Amino acid sequence: MRITSRLLQSCRITLFTRENCGLCTQAKSVLSQVQQSRPFEFREVDIVKPEAKGWKDLYDFDVPVIHISKASGPGEDPKKATQAVKLMHRFSPEEVEARMDIVDAP
Repeated sequence: MRITSRLLQSCRITLFTRENCGLCTQAKSVLSQVQQSRPFEFREVDIVKPEAKGWKDLYDFDVPVIHISKASGPGEDPKKATQAVKLMHRFSPEEVEARMDIVDAP
């Protein structure tokens, strides 16, 4: 039996971003590199959209920000953002994978 890549996606990465953000474009490139070797569930939140007001209040001047969590865990909540495993601004594939290791640890 072959294990599908969907089953291997133990992490979820949520990218908090906005349009016309150069650092956000770089962050997406880094995440794309990581996903080639280590699949994960991906979500993107444009903090400028009205439904993301709670995230804009938190990250207006900090994007890009990524939260890394268990794929099976609850969705992101601005009220619990301080508890999130996260990276901000600039990060490397190695830093992303190291945070994924933290989330994957038993």
